[in-house]
Amino acid sequence: MKPTWQFGDVYGLDPELLSMVPRPVCAVLLLFPLTEKYEAFKLEEEEKIKAQGQDVSPDVYFIKQTIGNACGTIGLIHAVANNQAHLEFESDSALKKFLGQTSKMSPEEKATFLEKDESIRVTHESSAQEGQTEAPSIDEKVNLHFIAFVNVGGQLYELDGRKPFPIVHGKTSEDSFLEDATQVCKTFMARDPQELRFTVIALSKDSY
Repeated sequence: MKPTWQFGDVYGLDPELLSMVPRPVCAVLLLFPLTEKYEAFKLEEEEKIKAQGQDVSPDVYFIKQTIGNACGTIGLIHAVANNQAHLEFESDSALKKFLGQTSKMSPEEKATFLEKDESIRVTHESSAQEGQTEAPSIDEKVNLHFIAFVNVGGQLYELDGRKPFPIVHGKTSEDSFLEDATQVCKTFMARDPQELRFTVIALSKDSY
């Protein structure tokens, strides 16, 4: 990727701290704990949507997560794939090539393709080693999970590779997207008020 857009921490969800986030924001990533309360809610939400249905735009790029401990990479793919009109890619970008090859596939087919994509795997592994904390192995049990929020066609979508489909959270706009996405993040926090392990990251236009 060309560094015209950058990921940055969101230090708090009140208006004053949100005002410090560079704008525009095209994606929000949420890291949260997989607790019993959340897993119960997830099942309930899935059954409700299957019963009631929801209108998901065909323009939403959604990939299932079938690789262990790759939720961060899946979240990044969701963030980038649904904002290709905003972002700039290097000419030899492995990610751009992957998105082009998988754009017409089903979420399950995309996941299978990702499992076999050497260029993404190598990039994932080298990036993981650059971090300040040791990356967990692919099989290690990790109870934290990344998901992405994006704006596609004026609708706010939650994209989680552990879920069978995108989740529609109502209308949004480029101006209100950060506030709308963080409102949904607050509902995650409210479900587990004793938990402190929440992190919010925004993909913003580089203001420098």
